[in-house]
Amino acid sequence: MALLNITSPHTQGANRTGRVMRLVVYATFPGIAALTHFFGVGVLINVFLASLMCIAFEAAVLKLRQRPILFYLRDCSALVTGVLIGVSLPAYCPWWLVVSASFIAIVLAKQLYGGMGFNPFNPAMVAYALLLVSFPLQMTSWPTPLPLLADGQTTPSIVTALNKVFFSTPIDGYSSATVLDIMKQNSGLTLSDLYQQEPVFDGRWAGAGWEWVNIAFLIGGIYLLYKKVFTWHAPVSMLTALALMAALFYDSGSSNSSGSPIFHLLSGATMLGAFFIVTDPVSSAVSTRGRIVYGALIGVLVYVIRSWGTSYPDGVAFAVLLMNFAAPFIDYYTTPRTYGHKKPRRATDNSPRDGH
Repeated sequence: MALLNITSPHTQGANRTGRVMRLVVYATFPGIAALTHFFGVGVLINVFLASLMCIAFEAAVLKLRQRPILFYLRDCSALVTGVLIGVSLPAYCPWWLVVSASFIAIVLAKQLYGGMGFNPFNPAMVAYALLLVSFPLQMTSWPTPLPLLADGQTTPSIVTALNKVFFSTPIDGYSSATVLDIMKQNSGLTLSDLYQQEPVFDGRWAGAGWEWVNIAFLIGGIYLLYKKVFTWHAPVSMLTALALMAALFYDSGSSNSSGSPIFHLLSGATMLGAFFIVTDPVSSAVSTRGRIVYGALIGVLVYVIRSWGTSYPDGVAFAVLLMNFAAPFIDYYTTPRTYGHKKPRRATDNSPRDGH
């Protein structure tokens, strides 16, 4: 008997969830390398500890739910969440902050809703936002980037880093404000004066270290696009909307300016958010038009929070969570027309149309 020839659009085995998640982890390597270069081994400690704890919490909850542990761990979704938490938290942050973030992401934001595929919000961003509100000092204490260290000084050794993380041992020259922090707090200096007075702006486009970190995550995102892990619609629409908002409100650098488009594209968590957070297939919109709207609104919200928000310098996490909440609404109004029908169906419409 002849074998049935199964072709598109059926998904083949090579596109299993575990393979996709591993590709996402691989794509974070350039960003992790850049973060480690500029901020030291504290980044690697974060990533390792968060990944280990996320896997452990996932296994513990699966055990309590009497689900096959190895079967679900092989999808690598817990590992991806751990990596994203690790690169989002400040390097050398206290160990309990990483453990708390892992618990919140896996237990409260994922497994409490039924596990992968059922969580309405991005788990890593839920953890980040909750900890940022609860522990703003620890969550905004980023170390001084390598280009701004004193002559002869380098990033902390692994022993120094471990002592800082687990025993709160002070590190000389440890903390400095980020470019987004300084831009948020600026009240009287023009951008040119601000760039001259604040060493953290000693970069080509968007501040020492951070511009290269964003370029590294952009490279990882392009790799995922090449591998067709996701489509271009959400990340490109987010970046385009953010750049357009920055261009629209850019006044050539007065004291009220929030920065140029290139500044916003290459500072903070922009590229990490665009290619590794916004593209989450579970908590985002599903249709092509829906992804465009979803990404664009996130880009607008990121600029609004960065420029006019009163508390938090970077708005990626809050913008993503707000649009996670709105994703079902977006899907309702952007459901594409089904083949054989003249008009698009609403997501909740089960009635026949056009005689079908």
